Amino acid sequence: MRIDGSSVLQVGGAAPYDVVVGTGLLGELPGMLGDGVRRVAVIHPRALGATGEVVRADLSAHGYEAHAIEIPDGEEAKLAPVASFCWQVLGRTGFTRSDAVVTVGGGSTTDLGGFVAATWLRGVKVVHVPTTLLAMVDAAVGGKTGMNTSEGKNLVGAFHEPAGVLCDLATLETLPRNELVSGLAEVLKCGFIADPAILDLVEGDPLAAVAPGSALLRELIERAIRVKVDVVVADLKETGGQSGHPGREVLNYGHTLGHAIERAERYTFRHGAAVAIGMTFVAELARLAGRLDEPTAERHRSVLELVGLPTTYRGADWATLHEAMKVDKKTRGDQLRFVVLDGLARPSILPAPDPALLTAAFAEIAR
Repeated sequence: MRIDGSSVLQVGGAAPYDVVVGTGLLGELPGMLGDGVRRVAVIHPRALGATGEVVRADLSAHGYEAHAIEIPDGEEAKLAPVASFCWQVLGRTGFTRSDAVVTVGGGSTTDLGGFVAATWLRGVKVVHVPTTLLAMVDAAVGGKTGMNTSEGKNLVGAFHEPAGVLCDLATLETLPRNELVSGLAEVLKCGFIADPAILDLVEGDPLAAVAPGSALLRELIERAIRVKVDVVVADLKETGGQSGHPGREVLNYGHTLGHAIERAERYTFRHGAAVAIGMTFVAELARLAGRLDEPTAERHRSVLELVGLPTTYRGADWATLHEAMKVDKKTRGDQLRFVVLDGLARPSILPAPDPALLTAAFAEIAR
C-alpha cells in the first residue's frame, strides 16, 4: 500500500514508470521491481553503507537474493574500473537479464549504477533511490547515465530508463546544507528554462527553500521533476525538439561552462555550484548577444545568490576553461553550442558565438 501523502509523477513513453515523492517509501521498492526478479544488486557509495544495508536487508526480508555493492563516494565512482568491479560482482553472483539493480545515493551513484544496469547483459532493470536533492530532481529521472574519462565528464554513457524512482524526502533531513544548496541549482535551472513559478517561490521565501521538510521545498522538488519529465518524454534521446525548442539539450542549461569548471577543479567543486556559475555565464552571453534582456540576466545572479549559490569564479583562466569546453557533448565539430534564453522559459541554442562575446561574458563572472 502506498504511504499516505506521497505524490506520484508518471513518466510516459515507450517504457512508462513512476516517480514517487514522499516519506517512508521503502515499502514501494518490491512493487517497482515487479515480478520475476530474483537477485537484486544494491549499489551504494561508501558514505551510505548503513543506508545501503537497510535497503539490502529489507529486500532480503521480502525474499530477494540481495547483494550490496559498495562504490567510492562522489565523482570517483564514475570511472571505468568501478564499473568493471560492479560487472564482476554481477557475474560472480549469477545475475541474469531478469534480475535488477537498485541505486541508493546521489547523482554519481545514479549515473554509475544506471550505466552498469544498461550495459550488463545489454540491459537489466534498475530502480533509483536518490538520497540528495540533486539526484532527485536531475540524475535519477530521465534515463541518462554517465561515466567520466580523463578528457571530460559524462562523455561515456547510455540511455536506460529506470523501472521507477523513489524520492524519500526524509533523506534530505541529514543532507549537509551545502549539498542541499548545490541541488537547488538544478531546481532553479528548471525555473529559468520552463517554470518561472519556481523562481517566484524561491524569491518569496528563500529560507523555506533550503529547509528540509518544508512544504515549499517539496513543491520545488515536484515542479522541477515535472519539468524534467516533460522534456524527457518529448525528446528521450536528445535528438532535438520541435518548433525551435532545443529538446532535451535544454537540460544542459549552464552545464557547458559548469562541466569545464568541474574538470579544471579536478571534481572538487560541487556540481550545483559549477552549474550556478555556468548559468550566470550563459545569461551574460545571451545578454551580450542581444538575445536576453538585462533584468532577466541580472535575475540569475540575484536568485542564485539568494539561496547561497555562487555567481562568480576566479579559479582556472579562460583559456583553460575554453579548451575544456571543446569536448562538451553539445559541441559539433569545432563549434561550441550553448543553451541560452531569449526570455524566461524561452530556451534556444546559440551556436558558434563570437569568441569576443565569450571572453566578455567570462569577464562578467570573473570580477
